[in-house]
Amino acid sequence: MKIFSSHFWYNKSQRNGIFLLGFFIIILQVIILSDILSTDDKIPENNLELLAFQRQIDSIRLIEIENNKLKIFPFNPNYITDFKGEQLGMSLEEIDKLFDYRKTGKFINSKQEFQKITKVSDSLLAKISPYFKFPDWVEKRNQQEKGNSTLKNYTTYDYVKISKKELSTFDLNKATAKDLEFINGIGEKTAERIIQYRSKLQGFTYQDQLYEVWGLKKEIADKVFEFFKINEKPIIKKENVNILTFKQLLKIPYVDYELCKKIFNYKDEVAEIQDISELKKIKDFPTEIYNRLVLYLQAE
Repeated sequence: MKIFSSHFWYNKSQRNGIFLLGFFIIILQVIILSDILSTDDKIPENNLELLAFQRQIDSIRLIEIENNKLKIFPFNPNYITDFKGEQLGMSLEEIDKLFDYRKTGKFINSKQEFQKITKVSDSLLAKISPYFKFPDWVEKRNQQEKGNSTLKNYTTYDYVKISKKELSTFDLNKATAKDLEFINGIGEKTAERIIQYRSKLQGFTYQDQLYEVWGLKKEIADKVFEFFKINEKPIIKKENVNILTFKQLLKIPYVDYELCKKIFNYKDEVAEIQDISELKKIKDFPTEIYNRLVLYLQAE
């Protein structure tokens, strides 16, 4: 036991030496740590790589901020929805006031009237009113009656009646892009898609074919029918289903790749389709489009 105890027994001077050694070790560690955390080793602010990287980060941040901004496009304030109103910053009470006014069959025809009905603040009105888009005849009337505080409140009947004067036709198959753009909710691109789809069909035969236009909402299509009707049905040249090639049949409206395969498989089985109504005998044939297909196909 004495052998081991002698190694752990220190006199006063030895203990002081150990204490001083420990103290110096702690001081050294503090110096090293403070040196690591000091700003002397930071990359200089004029470092080209650092500046380039910082500019890239700033650019990404600005793009993100821009993307998160609300993008407002021209719109008719008479047709603001709950979602649209909330996006614009309107309160539920203000939106409800607009809805209640529209339920009376009247239309808002100026930004002053919009504020009078909805009670929106001056700051919000100043923010959103530059995007108000009223029909041309409303804008012209506002210019003529500028300064006159007694503006007439137009009803739905007046709105439609006066608007129709600016259309070149009431026939959906003859309407131009400009005519279609007159409908609130239809812009340049949507009007072009309607005309392109009409060309693909060789003209609208059924009114509900308008609902098939990609991206056109049903409620907007319903507005179209307030102004346009199918006055003259198109004359469509029918193709003989028995002589069409696969590619030619695939170009027929309403025929997709799967239906095209089914029709050709059926033709292989029966050798020749005697009557176009035989298409209904094809397994899983989409009967809901039969009346559409027979506009373009016949069996001879």
